[in-house]
Amino acid sequence: MAFNALLRILATRFCMSDVWVFGYGSLVWRPAFEHIERTPGYVRGYNRRFWQGSTDHRGVPGAPGRVVTLLPGAAEDAVWGMTYRLHAESTQAILDALDVREQGGYERLELDVEVPGDARGSVRALTYIATPANANYLGPAPLEQIAAQIIKSHGPSGANIDYVLELERALGELGAADEHVQELAARIRRLSEPEAKKAAHE
Repeated sequence: MAFNALLRILATRFCMSDVWVFGYGSLVWRPAFEHIERTPGYVRGYNRRFWQGSTDHRGVPGAPGRVVTLLPGAAEDAVWGMTYRLHAESTQAILDALDVREQGGYERLELDVEVPGDARGSVRALTYIATPANANYLGPAPLEQIAAQIIKSHGPSGANIDYVLELERALGELGAADEHVQELAARIRRLSEPEAKKAAHE
C-alpha cells in the first residue's frame, strides 16, 4: 500500500514537469503513445534478460511466453533502449495506460538514463521492471530452452518470436546490439528452420 501511495505522489509531481519514459523491450519499437520527442539512451548497472513470463501479451495462462526485464549487474554494464518525453497534459493518461500494459508483473520506478549526444547528458525517467517477487517471473534457463519456449508461445499481442526478432532489429538500428538478445534470436532462427521446412512440405 505504501509503495502504491508513493507511485501516486510521484505521478502527481511528474505531471507538473517533464516526464520521461524509458523502454528497453517492446517500447523500443512500439510505444503506442504520443510523445514530444524520443531519443536513444541507456541505463548503467543493469542487464536485459528474457526471464519474465508473459501471460497477457506473448503467452497465455498455463503457457507463458518470455519477455525482458532488467536485472542488477556490474557498474559497467549498460542496457540501451528508447527514452520518450511525454506531453504534460496527457502524462497521467499515458502512465495509467502503461500501468495496464505492464500489469503482468512489472513495477514502475525511476532511473537515470544517459542520453549520449544530447545537451542534457542524462534524464530521470520512469521505467518498468519485473522482479523475482512477481508471480509471472520465470527466471534463468538454458538459452536453448528459452528459445524453444518462445517459438511455441503466442498471446493477445502476437507471437513471442516476433517480440524477440523485433527487439533485435530495433536495437540493431540504434547501433546498440545486445548480446543476450542476439544469441537468443540466433538460436530461435536455428530451431525454427526445421519446423519451417517441415511446414513447407506438408
